[in-house]
Order: sequence, then C-alpha cells, then structure tokens
Amino acid sequence: MKFKVQIWFCPLNFQAIEIVVSEMNKDREKILQAIHKALQTPSVKPVRPDFNTSIYNPDEKNEDWAILFAQNLKKVQGEFCYCTDEKDFIANLLGLIKHKKANEIFVWEKELQNFLEITDVPFQKNTQNLKNAEIGITSCEYLIARTGSVLVSSKQNLGRSLSIYPPIHIVVAFASQIVYDVETALAKMREKYKVFPSMLSFITGPSRTADIEKTLVLGAHGPKELHVFLIDNNS
Repeated sequence: MKFKVQIWFCPLNFQAIEIVVSEMNKDREKILQAIHKALQTPSVKPVRPDFNTSIYNPDEKNEDWAILFAQNLKKVQGEFCYCTDEKDFIANLLGLIKHKKANEIFVWEKELQNFLEITDVPFQKNTQNLKNAEIGITSCEYLIARTGSVLVSSKQNLGRSLSIYPPIHIVVAFASQIVYDVETALAKMREKYKVFPSMLSFITGPSRTADIEKTLVLGAHGPKELHVFLIDNNS
C-alpha cells in the first residue's frame, strides 16, 4: 500500500514580523527606562513608628470616666449603680438582694466581710458550699472606663470561683479605682505588686456565648448578671 504525502508551504510576511518585534522592543525599552528613572529617585524614608504613645486619646476628664465606664458597662449588658457613700451603697445592695429574693450570698474577702458584718447584709464566709450560691460579692483591682471592664486578680484572696460560679456577680468598687484603659490598669498593677499576680481577669459584662446556632446566650459559662456598685470616695 502506498501513501501520498502533500506538504504546503505558507509564505511568511517578514515585514509584519519585523514590525511586531520592533514594537515589542520599544515597549521593553520604555519599561526599562521607567525602572531606571525610579531607581534614580531616592525613596522617602518611612516615619519611625511610635510605640510609646497610646493609640487611644483619652480626652475625657478624670471626673467623666465614671460616666464613660457606666455607659460602656451598659453596652455589654452590665448593670451600674452609683452610690454617694457607703451608707447609700448598703441601701442599694439590700434593695437588689430583696429584689432577687436571694438567700445564698457569698463573700470571701476579709475586708469586705468586716465591712458587711456591721450591716444588715446577710452573707456566708463558707468556701465549701459554693454550689448553692445565688450571689457572689467581690471587690476589684480597677475599673476600665474605655471598655466597661472589671479587673480582678488572685491577689485579692477572693478565689477564682466566686466571680465565675454564682449566677449573679456583684462588684464593689470606689471611684478612685477607675482608670481609662487596660494599659493604665496594667501599669498600676505592676507598680502595686512589682510582679504580676498569677491570675489577672478582665470581666466585660456577664458571661456570653453564641456557640449554638449563633444565638447569643447570657450566663452559659459564668454569671448571668454583672452588677457594679460604685462608691464615690472622691468628694
């Protein structure tokens, strides 16, 4: 069997090819010239980053930080109660306890115990029966105005459970404990203790989770309510 093979030759348009190559060379030359020109122009030296100045600018006056804290605490579903003095605090605290119809109230800090013992506030010192607790009352290290947060630490001798386990957490604080931001609070903690306590906890509102179907639930992993009683000791 024989096969016939046919070959066709297409004439090349060398003139067209020369034009295309010429245009490509021109484009390449333009790119190289642009790169050369850019290299001749010195780049602007970047500004040295400022790592010392706070990224926040607290223009609020000191006396306004209590208002700022209260506003931000409310935004995270916390409850704020301003007390003109210690007597006013006791009256407001008894009112809340009565409203909640709570009987199992726990206080573990010695200073708070001594203060409440001369009042009509019922509480327990026992650290064993926390499973029955309805309310846990603690002090705090500082209040953070910018975030509405409460800072507690292991140095307070309040244990790590009293601010977490009871469904209602009550914080007793004084106006002099308010600072603007977390940075200031940490600086004051270092100044106060020299070495940070083994536990620092920033509490921002009641416990919350949205693990299930992205539905926000309060109190799933901790207190369902957070109440901050601020006693004015600046006047």
